[in-house]
Amino acid sequence: MALMGMREVSWGFDDPPLIENISFQIEKGERVCLLGRNGVGKSTFLKLLSGEMAPDSGEVWRQQGVSVASLKQDVLTGFEGTIFDLVAQGLGDQGKIMSEYNHLSKMPETAHAPDSIQRRGQLQHLLDIDDGWSLFNRVENVLSRTGLDPEAKFTDLSAGMKRRALFTRALGQAPDILLLDEPTNHFDIESILWMEEFVLRHIKTLIFVTHDRAFLKNISTRVLELDRGVLTSYECDYDTYLKRKQAALDAEENQNRQFDKKLTQEEIWIRQGVKARRTRNEGRVTALEKMREAFRARRKKIGNVRMQVQEAERTGKLVIEAKEISFSYDHTPVLKEFSTVIMRGDKVGIIGPNGVGKSTLLGILLKEISPDSGNVRHGTNLQIAYFDQLRMALDEDKTVVENIGEGNDFIVFNGEKRHVISHLKDFLFSPQRCRMPVHVLSGGEKNRLLLAKLFTQPSNMLVLDEPTNDLDIETLELLEELLFEFSGTILIVSHDRAFLNNMVTSTLVFEVSGQVTEYAGGYDDWLTQRPQSDVIQSRQKKAPEKIKQKFRQIKTQKLTFKEKQELKDLPQIIDKFESRQKELYDIMSDPLFYKMEKEDIARIKSQLEETEKAIEDAYIRWEALDGKSSDL
Repeated sequence: MALMGMREVSWGFDDPPLIENISFQIEKGERVCLLGRNGVGKSTFLKLLSGEMAPDSGEVWRQQGVSVASLKQDVLTGFEGTIFDLVAQGLGDQGKIMSEYNHLSKMPETAHAPDSIQRRGQLQHLLDIDDGWSLFNRVENVLSRTGLDPEAKFTDLSAGMKRRALFTRALGQAPDILLLDEPTNHFDIESILWMEEFVLRHIKTLIFVTHDRAFLKNISTRVLELDRGVLTSYECDYDTYLKRKQAALDAEENQNRQFDKKLTQEEIWIRQGVKARRTRNEGRVTALEKMREAFRARRKKIGNVRMQVQEAERTGKLVIEAKEISFSYDHTPVLKEFSTVIMRGDKVGIIGPNGVGKSTLLGILLKEISPDSGNVRHGTNLQIAYFDQLRMALDEDKTVVENIGEGNDFIVFNGEKRHVISHLKDFLFSPQRCRMPVHVLSGGEKNRLLLAKLFTQPSNMLVLDEPTNDLDIETLELLEELLFEFSGTILIVSHDRAFLNNMVTSTLVFEVSGQVTEYAGGYDDWLTQRPQSDVIQSRQKKAPEKIKQKFRQIKTQKLTFKEKQELKDLPQIIDKFESRQKELYDIMSDPLFYKMEKEDIARIKSQLEETEKAIEDAYIRWEALDGKSSDL
């Protein structure tokens, strides 16, 4: 049975509207990916589903009792509380009571003050009402499962950890459907892998928007595409979607070509004059008027970005040589005796967790930062174009045109004079959008503008720090084609696994204590070449091992013999249930799953529900035994 959906929904200020007469529904257990170009209305679609916005016409419906929670694309600003406060905030008034009670419980200096004791008593009474303690336990449970420190200040977190905290807040609402808008933004590869595993293990039904193709392929069971106001459903995997989409575009192009040919013929006929009796031609004239109306109403496909690089003269064979480079920050080693040689034509990817020093490595290789020891040597005739993930090259207060032309209406591109607006059209900026200030642009538009500015510079070496952020998948694939054909040298910092696999010839990987190791090939090649240490292997069973470690640490001598044995067996029981859960998720992830018989689909979904209930019961039992042991 469908949980929620839309009936003939339209929304938008322009004519035609951004979303036009959309109907769709989602069933329990589906993981749906919403695709579309930047600006087509994907975030608006999610806001309509969540109830944050109301449609201009049509209806957004839910089954009775179905709850929805969402993770927005932007990182929350201005919140001063702890992570516990943030997660509790998602639970409304009860959450505020929980936050205050939690703060009073964590303040030993005032614990015995009469006012504090009285207030705690009042809060305890309020939590007793409406089952507040179960919500309190839910918040603690979800924080434990996502590995966050409840007492950490939200403002002190990195952008990636803030995203994880906001994701946890959505989970704390225990929604039936989760809406995720670019969930992997600001995440490093390890965090993306963590989210993939978490979603597959713990989230039944979700709709998500992403530009990360590897995440999309691993998570989605169905693809929705929003294009020119129309929503199309593809009940298949991403690779099959690409083939079906191309076939649909080819069919549309052929149909439009035939329509346009007939319209041209009818226009010629009408201009020659109606030679026969008027009544005999009225039907043909009426048909022509309808064709004209249909032609005017046709919504053309958004054009593709047309990227070109201004290539400078070739460098020498050697581009960059680094010898025995070491660098520390506040006595913490960032690089330790790092050496590399980058030759003309190399495309080098840089991989590592957030904050490890990837941008610092770029700065040292470009001689913008001096190392503590070692030296960097550049080859001859090196001309560098640098894409900065913080977009420092853009002036937010100036217009789009002013950022490119810098006061001039024309630029020189590959030896030819070209108007700035003509150059910006290649990056899908309309003349109206060109005259807007940069601060009103979306994240994807700002990245396209930065690429437009970058490629006005003649260069033989591109340095790209997170170039894929906020770009839609079509633009991302076109950027890949451009970079693949670029004859110069490229350095790329990216957390996009598919982008690295398709682009780079080698990778520099940050490992432990400032060690940076070079591997041939892209991300998947690194996975096969890296040392299979015990730490890496243990990640595959991270959650069960953490439980086992917890069991080893607790004091069980006060438990009964039967309880001791139960506590000892719980890790294996949970491990078994979670393995079965993963098997069922794998079955449901198969593109052919929803083509099975209805009885088989219902049986597998029922087994998944039973398995998840068993896992939840096992965790609750563990918490009960753990609490009993701690109390004793």
